Amino acid sequence: MTALSAALPVAAGWSLHSLRLRRRIEAARRDPLTGLLTRDAFADRATQMLTRGRSAVYVIDLNRFKEINDTHGHAAGDAVLRATGQRLSYWAADNAGIVVRLGGDEFAAVAPVFSREDLLWTLTELTQVLEEGVHADGHVFTVGASVGAVAYDPATDTADVSALLRLADEQMYRAKRGGAPWMNALTLTPEHATVNGRRAGRRGTADTGTETAA
Repeated sequence: MTALSAALPVAAGWSLHSLRLRRRIEAARRDPLTGLLTRDAFADRATQMLTRGRSAVYVIDLNRFKEINDTHGHAAGDAVLRATGQRLSYWAADNAGIVVRLGGDEFAAVAPVFSREDLLWTLTELTQVLEEGVHADGHVFTVGASVGAVAYDPATDTADVSALLRLADEQMYRAKRGGAPWMNALTLTPEHATVNGRRAGRRGTADTGTETAA
């Protein structure tokens, strides 16, 4: 009994240590501003999700974010990003999906889809969610977003998460350039060349062409 009594505090202390360690690991896999997954955590979970059945990959770029950030300051910009992250989290929960903040005002998601009609309906729903005004510091900011998507079926398609994100990124850029709320890829063939794994023309690539959507 004495040995057991002595062991109990040690066991309790180890359990508490393990819980704290798990929380630290989970926190490291989350974006500190929005609470969304980081890139590495997203890539792991997205890869698993894509093997389970028909899915769609989305790339989301906010509209008018730079204008809000420049005019009203970073606090307003951060409020918009936090609200966007929260809305995307709710959307992902409703659609059994996952979401990541890629950086800046750009996000990505993966969620199951069951048909082309389902994808189109989901894109419409997603853009409507992101068009709602954000209340911050006495202002109502209307941002909206350009969304690109690509559907994937593991039974017939072969592509990794990185390639699908590039395809969705192309469609996001087409939507932004054309003033459309969203566009979706009809094939898994890229429309643009890539530089260092990114769409040619994006910031950080060697392409010198003008780029306003990245």
